[in-house]
Amino acid sequence: MDYGQTISAFDYENSQGQRLNNLLSQSKSYFGMGYRHTLNKANTIFLRGGLTFNNYSAIGSENSVDNYFEWDVSYLGIKAGTDIKLFQWNDLMFFANGSIASEFLIRGTQTINNDVFNLVGEEEFNNNILFLRAGVSMQYPISTRAAIVAGYNYGSSILINSGISAEKLTLNAHQFGIGFIINLPTCYCDF
Repeated sequence: MDYGQTISAFDYENSQGQRLNNLLSQSKSYFGMGYRHTLNKANTIFLRGGLTFNNYSAIGSENSVDNYFEWDVSYLGIKAGTDIKLFQWNDLMFFANGSIASEFLIRGTQTINNDVFNLVGEEEFNNNILFLRAGVSMQYPISTRAAIVAGYNYGSSILINSGISAEKLTLNAHQFGIGFIINLPTCYCDF
């Protein structure tokens, strides 16, 4: 289980191929929970799977047309990934990790000036995305049954585009979080 902050950036290109360059990143929260399984006897490679709830947001303005705009979206995802133990210093372990997630838009709004639009079901915003993430984490045991984990991940979505228009939107996200690993009651596994 982990919780943290996502600093997201939106890379938007309209149907004429023009980028929206003045979008600013915003910080939102994320939450995840899942299961981790050891793949080898040396306890250096782990397989992870779970559910995620991610919030992404960006804000900007275009002075030439006197516009203010903001995107605020929430996605529910299914994630799979691996953790590879890099090294250990006393009880503190360091990992490299990577994951892929299929995320589905469950809530989203776009604000242009004083008008707010619901993005759920809009063709311009594909309702699911594929998100690739990579990062590092460190883990420290707090008991024989639990460990605390802190980590950083960078991720990018595979292009979101509708089949009707040539508009494209890519989400880029930095995630900083803290979490816990708890051994299940019948599992006497090493972390």
